[in-house]
Amino acid sequence: MKYRKLNLATLPDELFTKQTDVKEWMALTTTSAEGGFPPSSLNKVLPVKRDIEIERIIGTSYYMIGNTVPFAVPLLLAASYFSAVGALIFKVYMVYFTTLFVVFTYYFYPKYMKRYNRPKSMSKTDIKDNQYLYTERHTQKYLSMQFVWPESIQRPALNDQPVIFAAIPHGLSPLGITAYPMWSKLFNDKLCHWTCAPVVLKLPLISSFMKAIGYIPAKAKNITDTLIKKEENVGIILDGIAGMFQAHDEVAHVKRRKGIIKIALRAGAAVVPVYGFGHTSLWKIVVDPFGFLEWLSIKSDVSVTPFFGRFNWFLGPPKRVAVCVCMGDAIKCPKIEEPTQQDIDKYHGLLLKGYDQLFEQHKVAYGWGDKKLQFV
Repeated sequence: MKYRKLNLATLPDELFTKQTDVKEWMALTTTSAEGGFPPSSLNKVLPVKRDIEIERIIGTSYYMIGNTVPFAVPLLLAASYFSAVGALIFKVYMVYFTTLFVVFTYYFYPKYMKRYNRPKSMSKTDIKDNQYLYTERHTQKYLSMQFVWPESIQRPALNDQPVIFAAIPHGLSPLGITAYPMWSKLFNDKLCHWTCAPVVLKLPLISSFMKAIGYIPAKAKNITDTLIKKEENVGIILDGIAGMFQAHDEVAHVKRRKGIIKIALRAGAAVVPVYGFGHTSLWKIVVDPFGFLEWLSIKSDVSVTPFFGRFNWFLGPPKRVAVCVCMGDAIKCPKIEEPTQQDIDKYHGLLLKGYDQLFEQHKVAYGWGDKKLQFV
């Protein structure tokens, strides 16, 4: 089989627009020889302009710390009443957050919105247009991001069914999925909605941003309605929060994640296995030996774990690692209104097989010839 590759890091900025015909993107793809791409050809970290690199260092750090604000501020504020150390930590936290906020909001944001000729605020009606974010465009460059897929899912193969892009591994943050327009244009014309923990869509500030680019709660009803009623596509990080705690291991918590297959069968959707090579290498996650933080994160549906990024920066930006998002053959599920457990197990087994095959297919090309994908 042959594979297509699109290098998002080198995609000309003038083609990163909603108006660009997908044929112009396809003209920039390269095709592999039979059997795939050469060894270590998918893990190259490309040079990036210094201003873009600095913007991502500040911007990603601001985003990561911003996610902690609704939870950290009340706790640290309470701690400040009980000890001088607590008060000091609270002050340092607020100074750090405020500094990142000011630099990002009043310097980088207006600078790049003007450079890319983007409106000052997101559209209230056009989600597809909102997905062309300069921040995610810079992430593609910072991570030398590439997309790889088999010719079996090349247009028009996925035109007639709604599609579920089922991605693993989560890592601390699955940055490979943030090339949002690709999921909404490369394989068919349907808007792709990625899912997230329902609590995230209730947080101040970040919830409005995520809703504007199409995120929906990771609940069966929301996913089903998107596939059937809206006739649009869905993307899901299948191993979820449990997958965050597999630091630097290629371990996928998907053996019991069968609910998405039940939804796919009811909707008659095609499920495309997706593997984000590099996701587990972007940050160093601190995992306690007792598994308490993992248990607490899964129970609360919110990540509760310290981590270090580039320069050993606490809660900082990701390391400059090449991310290659690889897709496998689509698993085309028949439409079954009430699938049996046997039906679900059958197509879930095909999904696990799909993950294993695409990992084995591309691991040498990514320079991971000695690694094995494990399912738990």
